[in-house]
Amino acid sequence: MQLDHDQLRSLLALLGESDIQELCLEGDDFRLEVRRNLSAAAPVAMVQAPVLASPPQAPVAAASPSVPPPAPPAVRSDLQAITAPMVGTFYRSPAPGEPAFVEIGSRISAGQPVCILEAMKLMNELESEISGEVVEILLESGTPVEFGQVLMRIKPA
Repeated sequence: MQLDHDQLRSLLALLGESDIQELCLEGDDFRLEVRRNLSAAAPVAMVQAPVLASPPQAPVAAASPSVPPPAPPAVRSDLQAITAPMVGTFYRSPAPGEPAFVEIGSRISAGQPVCILEAMKLMNELESEISGEVVEILLESGTPVEFGQVLMRIKPA
Protein backbone atom coordinates (compact mmCIF):
# COMPACT_ATOMS: atom_id res chain seq x y z
CA MET A 1 0.00 0.00 0.00
CA GLN A 2 1.36 3.41 -0.95
CA LEU A 3 0.31 6.74 0.59
CA ASP A 4 1.45 10.00 -1.01
CA HIS A 5 1.37 13.46 0.60
CA ASP A 6 -1.93 14.48 -1.02
CA GLN A 7 -3.63 11.30 0.16
CA LEU A 8 -2.19 11.83 3.65
CA ARG A 9 -3.48 15.42 3.76
CA SER A 10 -6.93 14.27 2.63
CA LEU A 11 -6.99 11.48 5.21
CA LEU A 12 -5.95 13.85 8.01
CA ALA A 13 -8.57 16.40 6.97
CA LEU A 14 -11.28 13.73 7.05
CA LEU A 15 -10.10 12.52 10.45
CA GLY A 16 -10.08 16.08 11.76
CA GLU A 17 -13.76 16.42 10.88
CA SER A 18 -14.73 13.06 12.40
CA ASP A 19 -15.18 11.75 15.93
CA ILE A 20 -12.46 9.14 15.49
CA GLN A 21 -10.09 9.24 18.46
CA GLU A 22 -7.47 6.74 17.32
CA LEU A 23 -6.40 5.25 13.98
CA CYS A 24 -3.53 2.96 13.05
CA LEU A 25 -2.69 2.38 9.39
CA GLU A 26 0.20 0.23 8.18
CA GLY A 27 1.68 -0.21 4.73
CA ASP A 28 4.68 -2.05 3.37
CA ASP A 29 7.09 0.78 4.19
CA PHE A 30 5.25 2.97 6.69
CA ARG A 31 3.15 3.04 9.83
CA LEU A 32 0.76 5.89 10.62
CA GLU A 33 -0.73 6.33 14.07
CA VAL A 34 -3.16 9.14 14.79
CA ARG A 35 -4.36 9.72 18.35
CA ARG A 36 -6.20 12.59 19.87
CA ASN A 37 -7.70 13.15 23.26
CA LEU A 38 -10.60 15.57 23.16
CA SER A 39 -11.76 15.93 26.75
CA ALA A 40 -15.37 17.04 27.25
CA ALA A 41 -14.44 18.42 30.68
CA ALA A 42 -11.98 20.94 29.26
CA PRO A 43 -13.57 23.50 26.93
CA VAL A 44 -10.18 24.54 25.57
CA ALA A 45 -8.23 21.48 24.47
CA MET A 46 -4.74 21.38 22.98
CA VAL A 47 -4.89 20.45 19.31
CA GLN A 48 -2.54 17.61 18.60
CA ALA A 49 -1.08 16.87 15.22
CA PRO A 50 -1.07 13.32 13.90
CA VAL A 51 1.57 11.01 15.22
CA LEU A 52 3.77 9.63 12.47
CA ALA A 53 5.94 6.76 13.54
CA SER A 54 8.94 5.75 11.50
CA PRO A 55 9.03 2.28 10.01
CA PRO A 56 10.55 -0.43 12.19
CA GLN A 57 14.30 -0.53 11.96
CA ALA A 58 16.66 -3.41 12.49
CA PRO A 59 18.49 -3.32 15.83
CA VAL A 60 22.07 -2.10 15.67
CA ALA A 61 24.66 -4.58 16.87
CA ALA A 62 26.98 -3.41 19.64
CA ALA A 63 30.48 -2.51 18.49
CA SER A 64 32.18 -4.28 21.38
CA PRO A 65 30.27 -6.96 23.31
CA SER A 66 32.80 -6.88 26.18
CA VAL A 67 31.91 -3.27 27.10
CA PRO A 68 28.70 -3.01 29.14
CA PRO A 69 26.22 -0.36 28.01
CA PRO A 70 26.24 2.85 30.04
CA ALA A 71 23.78 2.93 32.93
CA PRO A 72 20.84 5.28 32.45
CA PRO A 73 21.04 8.42 34.58
CA ALA A 74 19.34 8.14 37.95
CA VAL A 75 15.92 9.76 38.02
CA ARG A 76 14.67 11.29 41.24
CA SER A 77 11.46 9.68 42.41
CA ASP A 78 9.96 13.01 43.48
CA LEU A 79 9.93 14.37 39.90
CA GLN A 80 7.25 13.99 37.27
CA ALA A 81 8.10 13.88 33.57
CA ILE A 82 6.54 15.91 30.79
CA THR A 83 6.68 13.67 27.72
CA ALA A 84 6.15 14.22 24.01
CA PRO A 85 2.59 13.30 22.97
CA MET A 86 3.71 13.03 19.34
CA VAL A 87 6.70 12.70 17.07
CA GLY A 88 8.05 16.08 16.06
CA THR A 89 10.63 18.78 16.68
CA PHE A 90 11.02 20.33 20.14
CA TYR A 91 11.23 24.12 20.50
CA ARG A 92 11.71 25.91 23.84
CA SER A 93 10.40 29.31 22.65
CA PRO A 94 7.40 30.47 20.60
CA ALA A 95 9.65 31.88 17.84
CA PRO A 96 13.37 32.25 17.11
CA GLY A 97 14.91 35.03 19.19
CA GLU A 98 12.07 35.07 21.73
CA PRO A 99 12.48 34.03 25.37
CA ALA A 100 11.89 30.38 26.25
CA PHE A 101 8.50 29.34 27.65
CA VAL A 102 10.22 28.01 30.81
CA GLU A 103 13.70 27.83 32.29
CA ILE A 104 15.15 25.59 34.97
CA GLY A 105 13.74 26.91 38.25
CA SER A 106 10.59 28.36 36.63
CA ARG A 107 7.32 27.88 38.54
CA ILE A 108 4.60 26.56 36.25
CA SER A 109 0.91 25.86 36.65
CA ALA A 110 -1.32 23.27 35.00
CA GLY A 111 -2.38 24.42 31.54
CA GLN A 112 0.65 26.68 31.04
CA PRO A 113 2.52 26.23 27.74
CA VAL A 114 6.01 24.80 28.32
CA CYS A 115 7.26 24.22 24.75
CA ILE A 116 6.25 23.77 21.13
CA LEU A 117 6.27 20.51 19.21
CA GLU A 118 6.31 20.93 15.45
CA ALA A 119 4.76 18.10 13.49
CA MET A 120 4.05 18.28 9.77
CA LYS A 121 4.61 22.06 9.69
CA LEU A 122 2.06 22.56 12.49
CA MET A 123 3.23 24.28 15.67
CA ASN A 124 1.58 22.65 18.70
CA GLU A 125 1.94 24.25 22.14
CA LEU A 126 2.44 21.58 24.78
CA GLU A 127 0.73 22.52 28.02
CA SER A 128 1.79 21.24 31.42
CA GLU A 129 -0.64 18.90 33.12
CA ILE A 130 0.90 19.58 36.54
CA SER A 131 1.90 22.57 38.63
CA GLY A 132 5.35 22.82 40.12
CA GLU A 133 8.96 23.82 39.48
CA VAL A 134 10.96 22.97 36.35
CA VAL A 135 13.98 20.96 37.52
CA GLU A 136 15.35 19.57 34.24
CA ILE A 137 15.01 20.46 30.57
CA LEU A 138 16.47 17.53 28.68
CA LEU A 139 16.58 18.87 25.10
CA GLU A 140 17.83 21.82 23.11
CA SER A 141 15.58 23.69 20.69
CA GLY A 142 15.38 22.09 17.27
CA THR A 143 15.86 18.55 18.59
CA PRO A 144 13.72 15.80 17.02
CA VAL A 145 11.63 13.88 19.57
CA GLU A 146 9.85 10.55 19.60
CA PHE A 147 6.43 9.74 21.01
CA GLY A 148 6.71 9.38 24.80
CA GLN A 149 10.20 10.87 25.04
CA VAL A 150 10.83 12.80 28.27
CA LEU A 151 11.20 16.52 27.52
CA MET A 152 11.51 17.94 31.04
CA ARG A 153 11.04 16.97 34.66
CA ILE A 154 8.92 18.87 37.15
CA LYS A 155 8.93 18.89 40.95
CA PRO A 156 5.19 18.99 41.74
CA ALA A 157 3.95 21.80 43.97
